[in-house]
Amino acid sequence: MKRVVVTGIGAITPIGNNVSEYWDSLCKGVSGANLITRFNAEKFKTKFACEVKNFDVSNYIDRKEARRMDPYAHYALVSADEAIKDAGLEGNFVSERTGVIWGSGIGGLITFFKECSDFSKGDGTPRFSPFFIPMMISDIAGGHISIKYGFRGPNFTTVSACASSNNAIFDAYLYVKNGVADVIVTGGSEASVNEAAMGGFNSMKALSERNDDFATASRPFDKDRDGFVLGEGGACLVLESLDHALARGAKIYAEVAGGGLSADAYHISAPHPEGIGVISVMQNALSNASLKPEDIDYINVHGTSTPLGDIAETIAIKKVFGEHAYNLNISSTKSMTGHLLGGAGAVEAIASILAVKNDIVPPTINHITDDPEIDNKLNFTFNKFQKRIVNIALSNTFGFGGHNVSMIFKKYI
Repeated sequence: MKRVVVTGIGAITPIGNNVSEYWDSLCKGVSGANLITRFNAEKFKTKFACEVKNFDVSNYIDRKEARRMDPYAHYALVSADEAIKDAGLEGNFVSERTGVIWGSGIGGLITFFKECSDFSKGDGTPRFSPFFIPMMISDIAGGHISIKYGFRGPNFTTVSACASSNNAIFDAYLYVKNGVADVIVTGGSEASVNEAAMGGFNSMKALSERNDDFATASRPFDKDRDGFVLGEGGACLVLESLDHALARGAKIYAEVAGGGLSADAYHISAPHPEGIGVISVMQNALSNASLKPEDIDYINVHGTSTPLGDIAETIAIKKVFGEHAYNLNISSTKSMTGHLLGGAGAVEAIASILAVKNDIVPPTINHITDDPEIDNKLNFTFNKFQKRIVNIALSNTFGFGGHNVSMIFKKYI
């Protein structure tokens, strides 16, 4: 079995269009929420989201080529390009031993909605774009990355709702660890700020409706939280066997210690009230990484700001970590980025890796009122980053359908 390390990272998020901007905004506690610009949201219950800002795809991708891609693929290619360059991987690989494993919970929803809307407004004559299907399908982002760089190793996409990109990272870790590939470019992306997603999530009562104070609407663990804030973007990690990384003189951000998977087997969208699946996934990750609960310093929680989810995850943390739970730093970076759905795991993995690298825990912003149903003796890193030694960080993501994934990153020694 091989040791697996992270040698490159890339990100495009609602609070920064590259890793440096993203990390700086995390540490400063910047809210990415703003009024929606993608469409007229006047009649929607929720009129705000965490959109990617100041982004012109033509600065990164040929305009003609970009028109044949959904925005979720734009975010994938841009974040992957940053990570691949950061890793010094361009031209420095054996293509058959380098693969792409990507995650997206929904794929090209913007394209799907547009094509179907255009058809419904017509006379019934089908006039669909020949690029409709390849723009819409969830696997195409990984295909574009593979084609652009000539990576001919394993190539597929994981779909497990909001756990998708963490699922992709865990799969990539296993492929490298078991010698199937030397390098896997992995991560996830989502672009779901459109009428269909906003309307659908509103009808489920999943989204915050705090239109009068949208900048503080994502309030994980706060008594007055009323749902998540939809985000968009993507992030990429280059995972590589330690032997391969050392042989080419690559810089190393962190080591991937392991990961875990579980299912709630309870409800299509609600968490188990006792956190049964979340308990299992964190225990599985610790076991896979050969670590004890007291080895963990920081948990980047799923923490979506939903009334039930935040309570269930807190219960699970106390169950798994016992008294050590009070020594941990816990934070939800979704309080700043919003919820990137299938892209969340990758964006939060980078936050966890940089916490390990820099010994800084980013905050959970927008905390105003303690929730009596949540143990506020736990250190949720409210409102301000905290400096501390972070040798090992755990990152949680959970998805509709009861899918749970936890990844663990540690300092490379």
